[in-house]
Amino acid sequence: MKKLLVVLFVFVTGITWAQKSPVTVGNDGKSWTLTTNSFIYQIRVSNQGVVNMFYFGDKNQNPDMLNNPLGEEVTVRGGYSATTPMLEAIFKDRVRDIELTYAGSEIQTQDGYTVLAIHQKDNFYPLSVTEYIRVLPEYDLLEKWVEISNTGKKGDIEIENAQSGTFFLPKNAYELTHLSGRWGYEYQQNVTKLTQGLKTLQTKDLRSYGSSFFAIRPEGEQEETCGEVWFGTLQYSGNWRVDLEKFAPGELQATCGINFWDQTLMLKPGKSFTTPKMIIGYSDRGMEGASQNLASYTREKVLYPSHRDQVRPVLYNSWYATTFDVNEEHQLALAKIAKDLGVEIFVIDDGWFKGRVNDKGGLGDWTVDKNKFPNGLQPMIQKINDMGLDFGIWIEPEMVNPNSDLYRQHPDWVFHYPNRTRHETRNQLMLNLAREDVYQYLYTCFSTLLRENNIKFIKWDMNRGVTEPGFLAAPTDEQRAVRIKYVENLYRLLETLRSEFPEVWFENCAGGGGRVDLGMMARTDFCWASDNTDPVERTFIQHSFLNVFPANSMISWVTQEDWHGQNHPLEFKFDVSMCGVLGVGYDITKWTDKEKEVAREKIARYKEIRETVHKGDHYRLVSPYENNRSVLQFVNKPKSESIVFVYNLAEYPNNAILETKRPKNVKLRGLQPDASYQIEGMEGLCKGSQLMNIGVEFPLYGAFKSRIFKIVKQ
Repeated sequence: MKKLLVVLFVFVTGITWAQKSPVTVGNDGKSWTLTTNSFIYQIRVSNQGVVNMFYFGDKNQNPDMLNNPLGEEVTVRGGYSATTPMLEAIFKDRVRDIELTYAGSEIQTQDGYTVLAIHQKDNFYPLSVTEYIRVLPEYDLLEKWVEISNTGKKGDIEIENAQSGTFFLPKNAYELTHLSGRWGYEYQQNVTKLTQGLKTLQTKDLRSYGSSFFAIRPEGEQEETCGEVWFGTLQYSGNWRVDLEKFAPGELQATCGINFWDQTLMLKPGKSFTTPKMIIGYSDRGMEGASQNLASYTREKVLYPSHRDQVRPVLYNSWYATTFDVNEEHQLALAKIAKDLGVEIFVIDDGWFKGRVNDKGGLGDWTVDKNKFPNGLQPMIQKINDMGLDFGIWIEPEMVNPNSDLYRQHPDWVFHYPNRTRHETRNQLMLNLAREDVYQYLYTCFSTLLRENNIKFIKWDMNRGVTEPGFLAAPTDEQRAVRIKYVENLYRLLETLRSEFPEVWFENCAGGGGRVDLGMMARTDFCWASDNTDPVERTFIQHSFLNVFPANSMISWVTQEDWHGQNHPLEFKFDVSMCGVLGVGYDITKWTDKEKEVAREKIARYKEIRETVHKGDHYRLVSPYENNRSVLQFVNKPKSESIVFVYNLAEYPNNAILETKRPKNVKLRGLQPDASYQIEGMEGLCKGSQLMNIGVEFPLYGAFKSRIFKIVKQ
């Protein structure tokens, strides 16, 4: 019946369907249906030239909204201003209203995907707006972005707000799920009702410790594996915002883009500005569907292409072993042990460069400290390479210590205002990367470092947010665009270095997980999710991280960190870190033979399972937020292998008297129902349907115990 209703809808509207195209155009040339595997998104131009959206949801439902548009595709400040505006501008004569009219459309192709471009222009002023919508059918996603142009010959247009996209949902009661946090407690999941009014999620200092990800559900449908979810996020690393407005009649609008708080763009004649991409999607498989679609999209289309398809290496980082007291002898001793354990990349952290004996000096002077490495880095790197290890290094390009040659020579290169305090954090100030001379200095420093040394890994850190964002050297009309220009040059710097040194892995770090987003992921290979490496805390952080991002983008170290004095077993620490990109941060020169043997076994085990963990679909079977255990499952694309991580966070006594406290069967997901599977360590074969419908009781008892099960199709 549902399919018949859709056919009737198509017949009535006059839309011509082309089975192979994800964008179908109506006979009038002014209506479009965008189709993915699971949903349709419909747009139509009114007789008055207004571009409206009509439907966004299940393609098997009846979108009976022919005469009831939900809202405009590009909302503006103007007219009744009843909706949240995507675009706000002031023209030369100080008129602040915008009136857009349809001006044409075209179908384009980008990287093999279909893009719908809809052109609009202001009825009087020289302002044109082109909305782009790229359809990614297999991921059930749309990418939306806007290009804004000043088509006049004189007179700037002042852009006060330029969001990337918006969508509307019909009258209903809705709930919002989003991620927020602080240092050490990133990606905490929040669920709240969306009542009448405007709810804004935003960041204002270039860091968030959460994400621009948001998910909207009908109220009361907070199921992991079923129910409708509309979701979105932004591919941007600067200040972002998400606006969710619930109108009095019950409709909902979701808007996402750059946060224009304390920002303005002056659009000069003949110039354009393109917003970052907003990614939106729909799933009828609950949060699991949303998470898997976003993870697959990120893993296969977003992460930097040079390493996108490769499994991630095992890292050793010397920070916890040496802090700032680095020297060649000690680093080589650590590298020798790391190689014996099975590590693949050895990374020196902070402390290798000129004047860096503590965190009070040296940042900005990116030359090797001759007191620590009198012959430079390359002789030591060669010895590490001879051991069979690649070499990596830590940098923090965007910061400077006042106690540095760079600051003494160029105090004007930092963000600052005259007559105002220069606030320091961690004894740091922030370089104004919007400046071209700062960009050129950083490019020269790090291209030289990479060119002169056989470095295969960069840990790119950023340990403070922006304050005093003054840019007095810029023309007056450009000064309030400094944050946008900063991010543009950050991206430019990363892209230039990556294009020149494609073999180098890049890790994105920002005081923990302060800048984890699709903008940075498009230019790096993985992210440091949190400075909190306590294994119990990481169980929660990593569970939430997998709401949005793939496991191969999440670096997780085994360290001596213990935030609650619980002295967790080394085996437990390794198992927690193995559900992402495994790293080791201990002072391994102090390990006993037994501890080294545990590490060897775990690293070898990780190499056996990482292909499935890094490239497979993930399922969050048991949430630590709702239980005193956590269970994660990864299934490879052919569904021939599954890896299950089981973590106990409290006592599970193996005692019949306490039967109610024992773990219950865990129902697996993502397997082939008719196939037979062997669970490692258990006798007999099980049908996929049995494992998914009845489940299995994984034998694991006791607090801070863990086990990894490999399940193989026979």
